[in-house]
Amino acid sequence: MQFYRNYFKRFLDLIVSLVAFSLLLPVFIIVTALLYIANQGKPFFVQPRPGRNGRIFRLVKFKTMNDRKDAAGNLLSDAERLTAVGRFIRKTSLDEIPQLINVIKGEMSLIGPRPLLVEYLPLYNSTQKRRHEVRPGITGWAQVNGRNAIGWKEKFELDVWYVDNMSFLLDCKIIVFTLTKVVKSEGVSQQGHVTMTKFTGN
Repeated sequence: MQFYRNYFKRFLDLIVSLVAFSLLLPVFIIVTALLYIANQGKPFFVQPRPGRNGRIFRLVKFKTMNDRKDAAGNLLSDAERLTAVGRFIRKTSLDEIPQLINVIKGEMSLIGPRPLLVEYLPLYNSTQKRRHEVRPGITGWAQVNGRNAIGWKEKFELDVWYVDNMSFLLDCKIIVFTLTKVVKSEGVSQQGHVTMTKFTGN
C-alpha cells in the first residue's frame, strides 16, 4: 500500500489525467464557450482549497452559477443563480473536467477526499483533519457513497476510512462506482438544497 500511496498513485494520476484531458478537450472547449455566454464572460470558478497537509492551492471548476445579486448587493441563493446550462453541466458532472489540470499539476489526485473550503480547517476535530493526509480527489469514497446527499459526519468518516484503506483495487472500484453515479445522476445535491449545506463544526 505504501508503494502505491507514495509513488504509483501519482504516476497513474499524471498519465490518466493527461490522456483524459486530451480526449475531453473538444468538450472542454464547447462547455467553456457556453458558460462564457451564460455567465457574462466568466466560464471558470477558481477558489483556494486546502490540499495535502492543508497546503492551499487554487481549484478550478466550470462556473455553473452566475453572479446575480439582490437590490442590496448580496448574492442571490444558489438555486436562483444556477443557470440552465449550469444545471445540465452539474448534473452530468462536466463541471469537474477543469480539475484535471489540478491533477496534472500535482495539487489533486483523481481519487481522494474532496477538497473543501479553507474556512472549514479550524472546525475539524483531530480525526477529521486526517482527510488531509492524502491529496484531495476529483472523486472519492464519500462521493460514491452518497456524494452531497449524505451528512457531514458520515462524509468525514468515509474520507478517513479511505485514507486508512487506500489501494489500487479500491481506487479502481471507486472509478467504476463514479461512472455509474454520473450516468444515474445520483447524489448531486443534498435533499432540499442545490449544493451541500455549509459545515459549521462538530
